[in-house]
Amino acid sequence: MIFGSRRAGKTAPDRPAPAASDASPTPTREEAAPAPAAAGTVPPGMLLAGAWAWRILVLVAVAAVLVFVVIQLRLVVIPLFIAIIVSALLVPVSNWLQRHRWPRVLAIATAELGVITAVAGLVYLVITQILGQYSAIRDQSYEAYDNFTTYLLDSPFEISEADISTFLSQLLDSVRQDSGTLVNGALSVGLSLGHVVAGVLLIIFTSLFILIDGRSIWAWLVRLFPRSARAAVHGAGVAGWTTLQNFVKVQILVALIDAIGIAGGAALFGVPLAIPIGVLVFLGSFIPIVGAVITGALAVFIALVYNGPVIALVILGIVLLVQQIEGHILQPLIMGTAVKVHPLAVVLAVASGSFVGGIAGAFFAVPVVATANSMIHYVARGTWKTDPPPTPAIAVPAGTLAAEGRPTRSRARPFLRTKDQTVD
Repeated sequence: MIFGSRRAGKTAPDRPAPAASDASPTPTREEAAPAPAAAGTVPPGMLLAGAWAWRILVLVAVAAVLVFVVIQLRLVVIPLFIAIIVSALLVPVSNWLQRHRWPRVLAIATAELGVITAVAGLVYLVITQILGQYSAIRDQSYEAYDNFTTYLLDSPFEISEADISTFLSQLLDSVRQDSGTLVNGALSVGLSLGHVVAGVLLIIFTSLFILIDGRSIWAWLVRLFPRSARAAVHGAGVAGWTTLQNFVKVQILVALIDAIGIAGGAALFGVPLAIPIGVLVFLGSFIPIVGAVITGALAVFIALVYNGPVIALVILGIVLLVQQIEGHILQPLIMGTAVKVHPLAVVLAVASGSFVGGIAGAFFAVPVVATANSMIHYVARGTWKTDPPPTPAIAVPAGTLAAEGRPTRSRARPFLRTKDQTVD
């Protein structure tokens, strides 16, 4: 009974009542709800912009580091870039000679020695022309300066010799400041004779090795990338190399037309140094916009000094006509088709290149932008994921791409060859 009464009357053990200080009011529904996460309060557009922003900052940082490295190694980078551009011109020549049953060594030597002979011939022609007319050029320059100052002193504008000297000093200072962007860019080099010789030798040897063993060099570069990226890298490299070859060939044609037009007009009207003017116009045409303006102004100045204002106006008309033909016919129809870069992009590239790298930067701006544009477009199209890249101008060792599982279509011509097999 006692036991039963305990079970029947069992109650919960007594617990101490909470102190008055521990008591708290029951929270409401709004207070009990968890606080929203910080990310949930950010609009989706801001999240997307932030994701893009840090990635863009990373890309800009990588580009800045790359430019810094290029600047530090400019004595090697500039000859290397020149050698690549020269090789883009010589590889088709060497391949053409080999297709016509020339021995490979003889074809490569002919292409290499041909460009060396052409450059040396142009330099020799310009030097002999200038040295042969040096005395006449000096005397005519003094005479033209005296006539010009006499005309200003006798003019009704009341100009004194001090005013002329001050004006010439300000003009020279302005020219130095304005040309500082081109001449004193980060990539411009204070070249000594040793630098010039070393650069020329590096250009010759680099272009020679590209002609001899360019396929193996490219295959080695492709193997540096992860296996999943090698097909894209390979196809992008082939696309960029094709664009660079087209650019070099078309640019030589455009530069030759400009040189013949301006030098021919100068020779027709008796302007001295017509051949050096033509050579400078030819070389200056490889720097879009800037080169044409500088070389054209030089031709007009020489005509003004030696032939008077009438002939100078005629030469100015010839220069403007040639530049209009280049800008409205040759560049859109020939260069635009080969390079596929908008004229605004060309202008911005040349301006940026000249600011960063001086004359060298302006020279390399357009081929670098054109090549990068082709490579980026190829990767962005994504055709390398299912279709094999276009037939390359190199031989890739077996197992580099397709043997590692990269899908290819049987109807397409395989772009891989063994080490002993090459593709023209």
